[in-house]
Amino acid sequence: MRTFICAVAVTAFAFLGMPSAHADVEADQGYFSIMGSYIDDDSNRGLEDAINGGQLGFGYALNDAFNIEAMLSVATPKASGAGGTGEEHTAIGLDFQRVFRRGEYFSPYLLVGLSTFNIDPAGSQKDMNGTGFSAGAGFYLSPFESNVAIRGEFRRRLENASSDAGRWDGLRDSLFSLGLQIPFGPATPKWVDTDGDGVEDGSDNCPNTPAGAKVDAWGCELDSDGDGVSDDMDECPGTPAGQPVDAKGCELDDDGDGVINRLDECPGTPAGTPVDRRGCEIKGDYVLEGVNFESNSDRLVVGAGSILDLVTETLLKYPEITFRIEGHTDSDGAAAYNESLSTRRAQTVFDYLASNGVAENRMSVQGFGESQPIADNTTPAGKAQNRRVVLSVIEN
Repeated sequence: MRTFICAVAVTAFAFLGMPSAHADVEADQGYFSIMGSYIDDDSNRGLEDAINGGQLGFGYALNDAFNIEAMLSVATPKASGAGGTGEEHTAIGLDFQRVFRRGEYFSPYLLVGLSTFNIDPAGSQKDMNGTGFSAGAGFYLSPFESNVAIRGEFRRRLENASSDAGRWDGLRDSLFSLGLQIPFGPATPKWVDTDGDGVEDGSDNCPNTPAGAKVDAWGCELDSDGDGVSDDMDECPGTPAGQPVDAKGCELDDDGDGVINRLDECPGTPAGTPVDRRGCEIKGDYVLEGVNFESNSDRLVVGAGSILDLVTETLLKYPEITFRIEGHTDSDGAAAYNESLSTRRAQTVFDYLASNGVAENRMSVQGFGESQPIADNTTPAGKAQNRRVVLSVIEN
């Protein structure tokens, strides 16, 4: 018996140290179990009921519902009365288990088994051999994070033994066993997702993601533009690749003029200086490229409004700026007519800006007709340049 206990202990520690062991038995996985037993012997044997034996098993999970297990059982019960003799019991059998809720924290099972056994009465040379049938129920409990599960079992055993001294029929005993189970071999790793982002901890490169945050396949918050700032914190999504950004995900604006460095044609503008969309100080004259009109008309062509919208955005940003809207034409037609047409066109721009929130007292209108050409009026290209609207900033 001592030899058995030592062998079991060594085997158990060996399996506990195996790096491939897992806590839950899965289909197509093997396992090892070791249990101590309290044995309630048949009263006809005259033996003491006590913790006097154990079971050692090697099993295999056939599928999600059934296990097959080879079991070695030993016991050394003592005599219950004076003058009696103790015995040594050894049994080798095969069990079938029906497992319920496999892989959960608590998994119950039912069992049936067949065995062959040997009974050696102490001080006697008359060994008894026989066969046994058993049925029972048990459970697997997995409270640990390690590769060990607790196993408990009740087994009712019916034995028939024969010897030269006679025959014993229908001996019955009950075994209450408790011990450990250690699965081994390949198994699916447990799914653990501590931060609840849908990415298993072993693959999560960004643990502790805030609840509800959208993440990529590696468990990190989405950063669609790749600027290093997650989408939920990025106030400037769509940043071009490779551009440096601040903590808000916006491109840098070193001079603080509202125009990012990448687009700023006039870096280093003094603080508070009004600037245009290029980042340059607003002063002088600006030809409103793209603000064109229908032939001999003051009606804007399609697309001109989008240009004026950008002009409006800048003017609203700096309400202190005052300016004059100037109209110009080419030399075709009478000079008086051209002056009137240029004035009406400048007024159209005035009305557009005013309708979009630019204060009227900041603006004035003047038409110059054909009197201030900037290109040759004898060519179509030159005439196109001369037909223009100019925004002239009035310096205070």
